[in-house]
Amino acid sequence: MSAPLYQSTIQSLPLLARGKVRDMYAVGDDKLLIVTTDRLSAFDVILDDPIPGKGEVLNSLTDFWFDRLGTIIPNHLTGIAPETVVTELEREQVTGRAVVVKRLKPVLVEAVVRGYLIGSGWNDYQATGSVCGITLPAGLQQADKLPSPIFTPAAKAELGAHDENVDFEHVVREVGPQLAEQIREVSLRIYQVAADYAAQRGIIIADTKFEFGLDENNQLHLMDEVLTPDSSRFWPADSYAPGMSPPSFDKQFVRDWLETQDWGKTAPAPRLPADVLQKTSDKYKEARARLVA
Repeated sequence: MSAPLYQSTIQSLPLLARGKVRDMYAVGDDKLLIVTTDRLSAFDVILDDPIPGKGEVLNSLTDFWFDRLGTIIPNHLTGIAPETVVTELEREQVTGRAVVVKRLKPVLVEAVVRGYLIGSGWNDYQATGSVCGITLPAGLQQADKLPSPIFTPAAKAELGAHDENVDFEHVVREVGPQLAEQIREVSLRIYQVAADYAAQRGIIIADTKFEFGLDENNQLHLMDEVLTPDSSRFWPADSYAPGMSPPSFDKQFVRDWLETQDWGKTAPAPRLPADVLQKTSDKYKEARARLVA
């Protein structure tokens, strides 16, 4: 396996942005090269320690889901090999962890779907009995399965700030009623298809978030990453139990470790011990092995 990649250094293309995990470069005026690094963010803070193999897992899992979901909604992939848009010396940075995609207009709303009550949804439920304006039955426990999946959007925050849970009316105000309804409908449909598939492989998808963009004809596309351990909570079905934060295949392992540390959930985060790095890497790889097998 190649050494962990914390940050790409492509010189042959203009750098447009570095996100929490992905570095984006311009390929002409209508395409992007997106490099998935091994960086990890938790509580919206980018950690200093890369997770070995993480970027390759995220990239291959996203490609897998794009292929399976292609009949539901188009995506931003172009099919162009990333090795063909960089120099020979830069190919090692993109092989297995990059894609060349259409340059879309991002929809600035995170489309979150929850099938289980955990994370910020659990916190909101404890405080108000609802999540993103959706009233839920009384007496639910942490990690309980919801009566049916719910669309619980979040407003995208600036890098380093926390995304904010919002109600559906916020999405309507941001993008208009027709697009808001389309995003909600397709998000719930994708989640259900993926959750049913994952369940056959012993994985519960507790929640996930989707990113969307519009092409020049205002057609909605699925973009960024899809149903990965970074954008979702994956729980092993054989050890799931409500009333606790279940063990997981995703970065919840890192979150739980960070919760034991004395820090204010702002940068800089505590450095991750070697065993946490290795166990997290192993969990990402096991999730892919289960889903893609």
